[in-house]
Amino acid sequence: MSVREPAGAEEESRQPRKRAPWGAIALVLLTGLALVRNGSGESVVGPPQPATAAAPNTKGTPGLSVPGASALPYAAPDRVRIPGIQVDAPVAPVGTDPDGWVAAPPPENPNLAGWFSGAVTPGEKGTAVVVGHVDNSAGPAVFYGLGALKKGSRIEIHRQDDRTAVFETYGVEVFEKADFPGDRVYGSTGTPELRVITCGGGYTKQNGYDGNVVVFARLVGVR
Repeated sequence: MSVREPAGAEEESRQPRKRAPWGAIALVLLTGLALVRNGSGESVVGPPQPATAAAPNTKGTPGLSVPGASALPYAAPDRVRIPGIQVDAPVAPVGTDPDGWVAAPPPENPNLAGWFSGAVTPGEKGTAVVVGHVDNSAGPAVFYGLGALKKGSRIEIHRQDDRTAVFETYGVEVFEKADFPGDRVYGSTGTPELRVITCGGGYTKQNGYDGNVVVFARLVGVR
């Protein structure tokens, strides 16, 4: 799937970029993240799982808008930093493969995250999606510690327009793949939000990970 290059605001206003509706995003991500979910699972202890205290206060309640955090125009992301779990990684666009699955970042590059180019870019109005592996055959990967993230943690996404969109985490949860709430995870709240997703939950060699860790975050500033 080809990735659209960043365009100026005037071009964007003349030729609006078509994006997949959240329902389609949920479908391809829920299916395609099997590529992420089926990690090696070879770590002795396993990745940290979200604590109850990190979950959103009310299920189904979207992130609240934050005064002063205005939406940004289109600009593809190129780096993600999550200081709370020592993540500082490049970001590459990922689309869908011939079967309609989200193409996960190459597992042989454990420190690479993927931005789903069928959704908005981080900082735009809507819900941006960043995915990454929890581990591979060699050990922990970029989002190994994602489940340990806490409310209030910052996620910084550097964009190709040389601006950094700063998000604040307001929830961290793990969902079973068989009961994944697509509308809640991928639906737009009407404000700039971010979801960071990796595999999680229980693990078996036969089926891989049985769930996904999802971080919910909202835009709180731009640098």
